[in-house]
Order: sequence, then C-alpha cells, then structure tokens
Amino acid sequence: MAGGLVAMSGSAGNINELLHPGAWYKNSRLIILNLWILLLLITSSTNGYDGSMMNGLQTLEQWKKAFNYPTGGMLGLLNCIQTVGALAATPLAPYVTDGLGRRVAILFGATIMIVGTIAQTLSHNVGAFIGARFCIGFGLTFAANAAPLLVTELAYPSQRAPLTSMYNSLWYSGAIIAAWTTYGSFRIPSSWSWRLPSVLQGIPSVLQLGLMWFCPESPRWLISKGRDAQALKTLAHYHARGNDQDPLVQFEYNEIKEALALEREASESVGWVDLFNTPGNRRRMRIIVALAFFSQWSGNGLVSYYLNKVFDTIGITSVATQNLINGILQIYNFLVAIGAGLLCDRVGRRVLFLSSNVGMLLFFCMQTICSARYAITGSKSAGNAVIAAIFLYYGAYDLAYTPLIVSYTVEILPFRLRAKGFTVFNFAISLSLIFNQYANPVALDALHWKYYLVYCVWLGFELVFVWFFIVETKNRTLEETAALFDGDDKVAEIHARAVNEPHLGGHKGRTPSVEEKGSDDMVEQTKA
Repeated sequence: MAGGLVAMSGSAGNINELLHPGAWYKNSRLIILNLWILLLLITSSTNGYDGSMMNGLQTLEQWKKAFNYPTGGMLGLLNCIQTVGALAATPLAPYVTDGLGRRVAILFGATIMIVGTIAQTLSHNVGAFIGARFCIGFGLTFAANAAPLLVTELAYPSQRAPLTSMYNSLWYSGAIIAAWTTYGSFRIPSSWSWRLPSVLQGIPSVLQLGLMWFCPESPRWLISKGRDAQALKTLAHYHARGNDQDPLVQFEYNEIKEALALEREASESVGWVDLFNTPGNRRRMRIIVALAFFSQWSGNGLVSYYLNKVFDTIGITSVATQNLINGILQIYNFLVAIGAGLLCDRVGRRVLFLSSNVGMLLFFCMQTICSARYAITGSKSAGNAVIAAIFLYYGAYDLAYTPLIVSYTVEILPFRLRAKGFTVFNFAISLSLIFNQYANPVALDALHWKYYLVYCVWLGFELVFVWFFIVETKNRTLEETAALFDGDDKVAEIHARAVNEPHLGGHKGRTPSVEEKGSDDMVEQTKA
C-alpha cells in the first residue's frame, strides 16, 4: 500500500496497531516534544503556587502587618480578587485561543502575569496588592485556556491522556514550591518574608515568554485555518521522525480533517449557543459544569486557602508547624495525583471518579466527626485525627479531581467547541472559587466545625451524579472521544472516513530519510 493505511475494524484498538514500538525516551523527537509539553504544563504551577502562597502569607506576621491584619471579608477579597480577574478575562480568552492560536494566547497571558507579579512584589498597600492579583488572574485565564488544549492536541497518541492529566496535577508543583518557600521565608525579619514568594510566582511565566516562540502550534488549529501542509509537517516531525507517509501520521492527519469536516457540516459557524443546541452537547456541558463545581465545592477549598483557620480550630497555632504540615501535604498531593494520572488509560476515568467520590465522602465525614470531638472535649488525639483525615481525604480527591477534570473536559469536547467549552469550565470554577474564598472564612468564623456538615451532604450528591453521568473514554483517540457523546455512529463515521479518504495522495511514494530507515522506533511500512 506504499505507506498507506491498513484498513481495520473496531474503534478502541485501531490506533494502537499503528503506534511505534520502543520506549519514547529513545526517540529524540518525542523527547523534544515532551519538553515542549512540559513548558505548557507549568501554566498550572502558577495557579497552584498562588493558592499555597496565600495560605503561607496568612501565617506571616510581616504580611499581616503590611496589610492591616485582614480578616473576614477583606481576607476573602485578597484571596478571591485573582479569581475576579480571571472572570473578567473569561469572555475574551477563547477568541484569542481560536482566532490567533494556542501559542499566542499563552504568550499574551504570560506577559500580563509577569506585569502582575512585579506589581504584587512591589505593593505597599492593600489597594496595590489587590490590583496586582487581579492582573495575575486576568493573564492566567488566557494561558490556562490555551495550554491544556495545546497539550492534548500535540501529544503522541499513547501519551495524550496521561500527559493532559499531568496538567492539573502540576498545580501541586507550584503549591509545593510556595509552601516550602513561605516555610523558609517566614524567618526573614523584613517585608521580603512575603515579597520573595511573590517574586518566585513569576518564574513559569518568564520561562514561557522566553521559549513559547519556538514551540509547535496545534496541528488541529493549523488545519482549521487551512494550513494543512504545516500541520502535516508538525505531526510527521514529532510523531514519526519526519516521515509524512508513516501510517500513524496519515491516520492522525486524516482523522483530524474528517472530524473537522463533520463539525463544519453540522454548523458552519460556532457560537456560545452551540454548546447547548444538541443532545450530545448538552450531555457534555452537564458533566463539564458539574465537574467544575465539584472540583472546588468538595471541601477542598477549606484547606486550599484557609488551612491556617482549620488548624486554629484544632489547636495548632504555631506558624512553623502550620507551614510544615502544609508543605508535607502538597508533596503528598502531588505524588498521589501524578500516580492516578498515569493510571487513567489502564483503570479508566469512571473507576477513578467513583473511587475518588466514595473516599472523599468517607474521609470528610471522618474529619467532621474528629473536629467535633476536639471542639467538645479538647482531646489532642482528636485534633491529630483531623490531620490524618485531611491527608486521607486529599488522597481520595487526588485520584480524580486533580488529574482528570481538565483532561476529561478537553477530550470530550469536539475541536470547534473545545476552547469555548473549556472557557465555560474555567468560568464555572471561577464562580465556585469566589464563593469558597469569600464565604468560607465567614462561615468558618461563625460555625466552626459545624460548617463541615454542609460539605458532607454535598459530597453525597456528587457521588450520585458521578455514578449516573460520567462516561468512560479510555483507549480512544481524541477525535473518537469527542464524538462519543454524539453516538457510536459518529465515532464509526469519523474512523471510516479517516481510513478510506486519505489526503496525502500527492506525497505517496516519498522515499524515507536515512534517519527514518535506521530508526527502530518507526513502524515498518507496508509494501504493495
């Protein structure tokens, strides 16, 4: 077949038969591709850094003194203003991501975040600090809207799900750095105890501003803009050592073109209303919006931004002890989330979500009971049990809600809806965060441990929703996964058209390069 596709039946296993044998780290092109993907993944680190940094700053006497010992509503505003900035940018982000490209959106967001970080570091009053954090949130929206899309659209097929799952998992890499930075910097007697953590928040954005100019653009975005040759070259360069006649590259290229063609047949132009105008799209959005709220309203918001207040309720008031536990918790979270992300194609998304929700419900109830016992009896063992319950709860949370909420969202959305749908996801998260960051400190001050009962009831509802609505998507290509919600016939049609209608006729018969001929990682071409 002169480098053409071999016709196959079925859906889940097709692309697996075209994957190149051998370890990815023995393929120099895949190593480079994964380094580019790592540059995209650290976008999430900026967000994780902020949550942990604000936790740490609230324990620093120098920071509290500089900003007039904020409490209640003012403390909530200092935390949630970044989310307000993110909301302000939300309507604009998908137009930059879809119109100018994924790379441009990330570069634009990184530039704004650097400006915000500088302003935050130099702040001398509450107003300046609030304005700087608004700026950081505004820029983060553009980068965070585009980065996971570019990861999932660039990654090698067998690595797509684990790598996209790494995106949200790396939230904890930023949290770890911030937690241990504030743990060390609280000993600095000057304002640099809080300015130093602020400086470090800008490092990921600086790296992206310097390197994103050289990162490849999404082949799917290129094809959507009529730049087919460049898309084919990108796929071939990174997925097949430059061989555009490789069966895997042909299959990917054809499937992308056919999926985009089917989407155009369904609707020539895409607006916000298209997210809800078909049964398949409504199923997608129901899951996406629910997961966005679940990821923030599962009780984790109490620890993410107000860990010191939780510790206060169980008698742990030492700054050093609070920061130490926070630092250890972030490392633990990171390790569990990475491990779960690597299992998403083996175990399956549905199993991970169900396991996560069952564990969260059990361990948050345990935390509530132990907090109540401490409040009633003052028992030190009950206080220690609360800490154990927090770790167990986060272990359950990290099985799904850290690694999967972003990767699952972007994979179930078709290309033409992906940026807008992901924007709705981020908008829902921002709304839920504003509630968490503004309402949680007020409710904790008023109700103490009794406030946990609200989350116990809500976690029960989450478990019921996940059982009935989460759909399994493991071991499918990106295009097949997106079409799954429109019915099995759409999945089969995309696959059939990709196999039977190649777009590479003019390239057939090209002689492979010397590098390709000598590579053990290449799929052997079928001869006619």
